[in-house]
Amino acid sequence: MRRNITLALSALMAVSIAATTATAAYAQRGPGGDQGGGDDDQAAKKKKRDEEWNQPKAPLQQLRNAGPCPFVKVLYDASRYVEFKDGKESASQAGFTGEIQSLTSGCAYKSDEPIKIRVEALFQLGRGPQAEGDKHVYRYWVAVTERNQAVIAKEYFDLPVTFPAGQDRVYATETLEQITIPRADAKVSGGNFEVLIGFDVTPEMAAFNRDGKRFRVQAGQVQPGTSTKQ
Repeated sequence: MRRNITLALSALMAVSIAATTATAAYAQRGPGGDQGGGDDDQAAKKKKRDEEWNQPKAPLQQLRNAGPCPFVKVLYDASRYVEFKDGKESASQAGFTGEIQSLTSGCAYKSDEPIKIRVEALFQLGRGPQAEGDKHVYRYWVAVTERNQAVIAKEYFDLPVTFPAGQDRVYATETLEQITIPRADAKVSGGNFEVLIGFDVTPEMAAFNRDGKRFRVQAGQVQPGTSTKQ
């Protein structure tokens, strides 16, 4: 599923942040060209070198960003979603489960334009022995923070899933087509932000994740008419 997100970050824009740009690596020269007579061959070589390396416009047009992209990652405490019947932490008591398997991302911005980020998230979703029905709506969130600081903006999304007959595990890809982060000016670098993604979990689920507990329901092991003992 594709989604567009525009985050209002006006409160952050008052913060003064040092510029981190790739354009500083390019020397710029005036239109005066080479000076002095010199050897014609040397002058030609110098002119060619200047054309390749020192034109102020050509290299900048090839740059994708004016600086680094924001960090994009899964919040560990919310990386998995595991329901337990009656709060009993065992595979036999598991209901619906989920895990954010991977993230891929890219960004683009230049000058003082907003930062535009695209993220793809791969979800692995499960149906445990105690899950009721073949449909479930998972809820997850996307947040932007000032790096290692408080959340600036946060938005929630629903991910409805239907498990095919006889299957207890499915995969879903969510495409966040455009997360837009406004900037006050060109001095605000993408490296000053983080984009975090996680499931909307209960305090008990977060504690389960935080403690590093995990198990995997054995998908496809139980066939209709077959019983197992836990």
